[in-house]
Amino acid sequence: MSGLRSFVARRLLLGAVQTVAVVLLVFALTEALPGDAAVALAGDQPDPARIAAIREAMDLDRPAHERLADWATGLLHGDFGTSLTSGRPVARYIADGFGPSLLLAALTLALLVPLGFGLGVLAARHEGRLIDRLVSSATLAVYAVPEFALGVLLVTVFALKLAWLPPTAVGYGTDLLGHPAVLVLPVLVLLSRPVCSLSRLVRAGMVDALASPYAAHARRYGVPSARVRYTHALPNALAPAAQQLARTVDWLLCGVIVVEALFVIPGLGTVLLNAVAERDVPVVQGLAVVFGVLTVVLNLGADVVAYRLTPRAGVAA
Repeated sequence: MSGLRSFVARRLLLGAVQTVAVVLLVFALTEALPGDAAVALAGDQPDPARIAAIREAMDLDRPAHERLADWATGLLHGDFGTSLTSGRPVARYIADGFGPSLLLAALTLALLVPLGFGLGVLAARHEGRLIDRLVSSATLAVYAVPEFALGVLLVTVFALKLAWLPPTAVGYGTDLLGHPAVLVLPVLVLLSRPVCSLSRLVRAGMVDALASPYAAHARRYGVPSARVRYTHALPNALAPAAQQLARTVDWLLCGVIVVEALFVIPGLGTVLLNAVAERDVPVVQGLAVVFGVLTVVLNLGADVVAYRLTPRAGVAA
């Protein structure tokens, strides 16, 4: 347990440093963008005097390091700041966008686990046979298709041609669960690549385990093949699969900008896109903190699982 506590402490310290680095990098990149929130609010034909007045009202005329220091001080007290363009609390933006993103992530994950493990076990069980080749070829082909291209294809076929499903979430607001048809195409797009990665990881882990000396030894002692497969081989695929699942959840919550933009879903990705377009630095910074903390927590959980399943992973970490 002392080794596990030391491992978790190191990971938490590294995660805190990474989160601070992400915030500083986001702030620096946002400051480097041409224009600012005052220019965005001034309209298409901005008057320099009006821009200067807006900038002064928003405290944008202060040095960047002072604004960063004020924001960091508020963050230590749980205050994410206030939007420059709307005056709303940044925490409200995050809360409004978190619901749709979390719903998409939960539905995708609920389908990903049984499908990914099921396809991986099926391919490993029939290694080298027709089923294995079909599963491997299909997953490789689907993985090669970008999410945006797959989304456009699905919308064209199932929404525009067949008219079975709505093409976007426009008009449905944030009550997506009350209109499940809106979620079908986005979840299919989000599921496409992760299920391929997970199934291939599970297959590789099980194939290696089934070819190991201890699996052959178990068969010689008359242990049933199903028990060898699921009791001895499958656990060897859990450590890399857990880490892959953590990366997938992190991506689902923090990196689904393309899918949310394509289907006009008001999640965190859409909030981030709007904030960048409006040069709304506090909102971008608040999202950077949320994404950084989520990444640290999810990867820490996956690393702990991998550490407990294969303690030698902690040495490498």
